[in-house]
Amino acid sequence: MMKHLIYVTEDDENIRNLICVALESFGYTTCAFETAEEALEAVRGVEGSLPSLFVFDWMLPGIDGMAAVAKLKASPDTRKIPVMMLTAKDSELDVVAGLDGGADDYMTKPFGILEFSARIRNLLKRFGEEKKEDKRLAVGDISIDLEKREVKNKGEAVELTLKEYELLCYLMENTNRVVTREELLDRIWGYDYDGETRTLDMHIKTLRQKLHDAGAQIKTVRGVGYRFLREKEAGK
Repeated sequence: MMKHLIYVTEDDENIRNLICVALESFGYTTCAFETAEEALEAVRGVEGSLPSLFVFDWMLPGIDGMAAVAKLKASPDTRKIPVMMLTAKDSELDVVAGLDGGADDYMTKPFGILEFSARIRNLLKRFGEEKKEDKRLAVGDISIDLEKREVKNKGEAVELTLKEYELLCYLMENTNRVVTREELLDRIWGYDYDGETRTLDMHIKTLRQKLHDAGAQIKTVRGVGYRFLREKEAGK
C-alpha cells in the first residue's frame, strides 16, 4: 500500500522534529524544511517528490506560509494538494484570513498531536475522495479505470500484478516528471531505497514488456529514476 508523503515546513527545529516524529509514528512519510523557499524548490526540483499534503507554519523567515500557499494553489501541479496551516495567530480574523488565503485547515499553537493527526487524516480522506471524481487516467494509448482497476493498451486489457498496477498509476499521475528510485520504492513498497535491491528494476522491466510498444513511454533517467513520457515524446 502506498504511503502518504507529507511536506512539513516549520522554522522552529523542535516543533518541526516533533511534527515529523508524530506523523511518522502514524505511518506517514515526511520531508522537513526550515523555510518556504526550500519547500517550494523541492516541489520544482527534478528530485522533488510531490507530497500528498503540505504542513506550513504561517510565520516563516523569508517567504511566509501564506505566500507559499498562494504559490502552490496557483500552480496546476499542486493546487489540489491539501494544506494544513499552523500558527500562533489565534484570532477569528486570523483563522478566516488563513482559510481564505488557501489553507484547507488551520490549527493554532500549541496543539495536541492526536487532534493534529485526526485533522491530517480527514484532509487526506477528503481530498482523496475528491480526486476519485476523475476515475480515469489516460496517457497516449494507455488508459486506467481507477474504479475498476483496469488497464488497457489501445483498448486491449493488460493484466498487471498489484505492484505493477500501482507503479504504472504513480508514473502516469506524474507524467513528464522525473520520479526518483527512492520515491518509487517509498511510495509503492513503503521502504527506503537500498542501492542493492533490484525489485524496482524488475517491475519496470516486466511492466514495459506487458505494455508492448507503449512501454517505451517509461524512460530511464540514469542515476536518478524514471519518467513517464507522453506518447508523442516517447519516440523509440
